[in-house]
Amino acid sequence: MGLLEFNKLPINTLVGADWKTFKAITANRTIDSAYKAKYRLTMAVCRLLSPLAAFQNKRYEKLLANRSLEYDPVFILGHWRSGTTFVHNVFSCDKHFGYNTTYQTVFPHLMMWGQPFFKKNMSWLMPDKRPTDNMELAVDLPQEEEFALANMMPYTYYNFWFLPKYQQEYADKYLLFEDITEDELHVFEEVFTKLIKISLWNTNGTQFLSKNPPHTGRVKELVKMFPNAKFIYLVRNPYTVFESTRSFFTNTIQPLKLQDISDEQLEENILSIYAKLYHKYEADKHFIPKGNLIEVKFEDFEADAMGMTEHIYKSLSVPGFAEAKEAIEKYVGGKKGYKKNKYKYDERTIRLVEENWGFALQQWGYNL
Repeated sequence: MGLLEFNKLPINTLVGADWKTFKAITANRTIDSAYKAKYRLTMAVCRLLSPLAAFQNKRYEKLLANRSLEYDPVFILGHWRSGTTFVHNVFSCDKHFGYNTTYQTVFPHLMMWGQPFFKKNMSWLMPDKRPTDNMELAVDLPQEEEFALANMMPYTYYNFWFLPKYQQEYADKYLLFEDITEDELHVFEEVFTKLIKISLWNTNGTQFLSKNPPHTGRVKELVKMFPNAKFIYLVRNPYTVFESTRSFFTNTIQPLKLQDISDEQLEENILSIYAKLYHKYEADKHFIPKGNLIEVKFEDFEADAMGMTEHIYKSLSVPGFAEAKEAIEKYVGGKKGYKKNKYKYDERTIRLVEENWGFALQQWGYNL
């Protein structure tokens, strides 16, 4: 158990941003009065740490900038709360994969310089479980890379955690890439490639394993960047996804936000953005070459994690299952006693899902 409670953090994750990114994200945005102290403290720590990024940049240019990727990445896609974390943890047991770590999400500029010191202090302070679902938290565990990207450039969807009044705007520009400029897209490509190379260097992997729900809306761009990338698309009962996402977003946003947003508005955004993400993926998945995409119901994966993992490896022609099988079995076996959140759908949840996400219920054959 860390010294700090997640919902009482005096700063937010922008402490790990470079100063240029911090200024760009917060420029011309209103900080609500209740969060000005958190904003000032976050800004002060960011300003203090930001010059250290120069040390990493020098090492990166020397060691990694000109190094090509041996393999295109494997992307785990799916809306938040669709089981992507569990699948990510299972596949990360394969040591040929490299991934973004929890430490890297907060301090992406302190990876190749200063990591032992800052990681030790982060480990000391952070809680050991996610408050929303009891999944384990640790500095070296695999984590989605969008938080890291949000500290490396201003062009990410996760700006909404800090500035939730602009969630729909961030979704259209940086989740779906519909209103993104060519210059912004170029920055995204460069920064994401840099993150991948540093992640592989840090974890001694040869192929990057990505678990990042926002990438579900970026398939066309990802295929352009990585023509032979592999994609695992997870779906889950929409009733469960709605309940779980609402709980997850409501709790997670509390220590991060610099603006207020009502529960009703956050719920409306969830309903709207799920639909946008679903339709964008369906419109763009044809860009993925044949044999490089598999679509999986999380309920099927959860029922037979070992069998489904082997099936995914074979379907996507991903190497390494035989070598990783023992480690995967050990991890999966250790999860048998894991207590998941249980959801009992009330009439309002059923109505909202059926009115707003009926297309997903129909396509995937989900019902009560």
